[in-house]
Amino acid sequence: MHIRSARFISSNVDVSKCPAGHLPEYAFIGRSNVGKSSLINMLTGCKNLAKTSATPGKTQVINHFLVNENWYLADLPGYGYAKVSQEKRQQFASMIENYLQRRSNLVCTFVLIDIRHEPQDNDVHFMNWMIENQLPFSMIFTKADKISATAAKKAVESYKEFLLRHWEEVPPVFISSARTGLGRNEILAYIEQLNSLWKEQNCKKK
Repeated sequence: MHIRSARFISSNVDVSKCPAGHLPEYAFIGRSNVGKSSLINMLTGCKNLAKTSATPGKTQVINHFLVNENWYLADLPGYGYAKVSQEKRQQFASMIENYLQRRSNLVCTFVLIDIRHEPQDNDVHFMNWMIENQLPFSMIFTKADKISATAAKKAVESYKEFLLRHWEEVPPVFISSARTGLGRNEILAYIEQLNSLWKEQNCKKK
């Protein structure tokens, strides 16, 4: 997929106020220090599209971007180490759950995982919740440039083995680096494939 354009559309805390759901949509979420904004900027080729910050927890609303004028990218608040109150974390959780369960045009949620760490409770808990609610997701391992290619491959295989102790299968997995662009072509090709399927299904409904 060639990215011709990517532009900010809106920020919301209420799913009912998000852009009209007439286009396929892909959400990005992960722990608050996983490098989500940098990954979004790398994928879209727009250096400052998503605001990056040295302070975890910068994203506190649902940000929508329109890519190539034919699909939405939704940047969701992170979870984990954000320095916010318990009440605020609960508000974030409620907002995210409402969005994921009610957004009818949401094709896939990309769950971002820091490749340098062993499985973290909050990541696994979130993915288990997605499975329980029958919500499709894929995994993107970030910051692969921080370790060797061999170590990255080993880390992902180890993570898969851990998940397969509890799951029947592992969803699609991608390895990425916002710094080097690793994984960009694969992730965008996957989105392009899902876009085609979404359009076929919606044509049949009409």
